[in-house]
Amino acid sequence: MFISVLSVVESRAEETYGATPTNIKEYLDRLVSYYSDTISGYDNEFLILKNGMKFRISDKRTDKSFQELLKKPDIDDMFYAQYPVGTVPKQPEKNMDPGRVRFEPLFVAIYGDCSKDQVIKNLRTIKWLPKHGGGSVTITTVNGVDRALEAVSLDLDELANDFIKYLKPTFGTYNCRKIAGSSAKSMHAYGAALDISAKYANYWRWMLNGRGEPKWQNQIPIQIVRIFEKHGFIWGGYWYHYDTMHFEYRPELLRL
Repeated sequence: MFISVLSVVESRAEETYGATPTNIKEYLDRLVSYYSDTISGYDNEFLILKNGMKFRISDKRTDKSFQELLKKPDIDDMFYAQYPVGTVPKQPEKNMDPGRVRFEPLFVAIYGDCSKDQVIKNLRTIKWLPKHGGGSVTITTVNGVDRALEAVSLDLDELANDFIKYLKPTFGTYNCRKIAGSSAKSMHAYGAALDISAKYANYWRWMLNGRGEPKWQNQIPIQIVRIFEKHGFIWGGYWYHYDTMHFEYRPELLRL
């Protein structure tokens, strides 16, 4: 009986989120560095924006369910899982979605609210894989995301032809929408994400087993992932709730 109760406690503990990462100051420093047009600094309690707005770093809750983590995160919740840059892609541990938890008010402050047409004014159309006739994509100019994606495109354009089938046609950049099955805005709503070709994509909602758990699959070559990461984009293929065609600009999660 004691073992049974202990197992239940351990199971609940594994499904509880919200504790502040031990290296939170490192992540806060990265936010200040990479989003310096918007963020001025932080103190022991708040992330401070240049317009005087403050966001509390922690709501002091350590008992959140995973769904609460997604729906009602604070600043430090965004860093609950370390992005595994440089590692071999494999089945992620349950609910380990580095970068998928986003404190929406901060991203609205940085990029604007697409429902109020605040994002559109900062969009720019760039050429995608010009050597391979990839067409064009539209991306935000905030934080130099457009320049970062141009650099990605130039590097990808130098890959062997066998890689190009994964990269074009693209499946979308800016789209004022919410994440499927969620009330939270997608990074596409800020013009800071790109989906490569859907033909070779794998997505967790397509691959649920009988217990409602996603079976991880991936067809995207790691060489492509590394080029995106080099320029500040994280990959959805590292998520437990994976989306292998998805890349979003999140340099604060990378050790650049």
